[in-house]
Amino acid sequence: MTTVSQARARRRDRRVYLRSRPLLFALLAATRGRPVRRLGRTLLVHGPEAYREALTRLPLDRTAAGTTGAAARSALGEGGAGGVLFDQEGAGHRADRRDLAGPLGGAGVEDLRSLWRPLLVRRRAPLGRGGEVDLVDLARELSGSVVCALLGSGADPRAVAEAAAEAAAASVRSHLPGPRRPSAEVAAARAADRLRRLLGSEADALSAMVAVAAVNTTIAALPRAVAWCADAGLWEQAADEALRPVLADELLRVTAASPLLPRVAAANGAVGGCPVRGGDRLLLVARHAAEAHRRDPDARRPAGPAVDRLVFGVGPHACPGARAARAQLIDVLGVLAPYRPVVARARVDRGAALPGWRVLTVRAGDRAAGGAAIGARGSRA
Repeated sequence: MTTVSQARARRRDRRVYLRSRPLLFALLAATRGRPVRRLGRTLLVHGPEAYREALTRLPLDRTAAGTTGAAARSALGEGGAGGVLFDQEGAGHRADRRDLAGPLGGAGVEDLRSLWRPLLVRRRAPLGRGGEVDLVDLARELSGSVVCALLGSGADPRAVAEAAAEAAAASVRSHLPGPRRPSAEVAAARAADRLRRLLGSEADALSAMVAVAAVNTTIAALPRAVAWCADAGLWEQAADEALRPVLADELLRVTAASPLLPRVAAANGAVGGCPVRGGDRLLLVARHAAEAHRRDPDARRPAGPAVDRLVFGVGPHACPGARAARAQLIDVLGVLAPYRPVVARARVDRGAALPGWRVLTVRAGDRAAGGAAIGARGSRA
């Protein structure tokens, strides 16, 4: 049952969809009654089993126009070549995933935590003085710092994050349905060039892709997750060391940083019992597959990994940064929990590549736990 506080959290979070892509998300909401619905040559895939089937059993054309791979290739590829992970299949894809497995695996993420935990402690300081913290700005610095560490770049983290966000936004604008937009394509190319110059002369297309993916998902996910936690009054769960990791999974599930995965079928097949022809477009609705639209986040009654991990994809093309994203949110919740933050100001970013906030500031709540000792425990969580 949805409580009043959960309803308030859901209403606020819905704004990022309604103000960034109102027509698209209205269509998705109207068609979610069936696991799969066909509209001409497009299939809207909502059900969890159909979603899994599309990603693991149906051959997909990862370079077709309108897909994530095509956008990444045109924006970040070298002379139209592949090599940006999203557009790859076979041995090249497996090799690049292996290269990312080390720095984004268990030991690699623990190394990254030693980088971002001091940053989080420093950035939360205004809450203890009655001030506010902009979580979008915090996510920008956090993601830029992680990217620079992963790629061994000495660039300014904030500049890298801003360039990566602009590269993604410009790429999305250049691939919107309708007539070709040469000016948008030029803007996307310039944004990608700026990002690669910032990262350094050794940065290739794959490095730029890592930056774009890490920055944009972090900026989309963290502020929305914290806002939901604040609005729904879930800080008690966030303060509990045993419940916090489960709560992080639940918040990532309902906020679904990448709510929609556009794909194209490479051959005939079937999804959820619906016939698919080669060339058909598939809109895989990750947030519906993960039941974000009907099941509120609750660490005491979680959906479980079979459902919550669907927001990171499934099978050989699941997001390699899922472990890092989960660890970041766990640590952010642990640092903020003693202050029981409430949302002070929120403004949607209508031009971002992923639905999210342009500004999301929080301040300490009236029932915030006091004392340096409590704050220190939160910082070590």
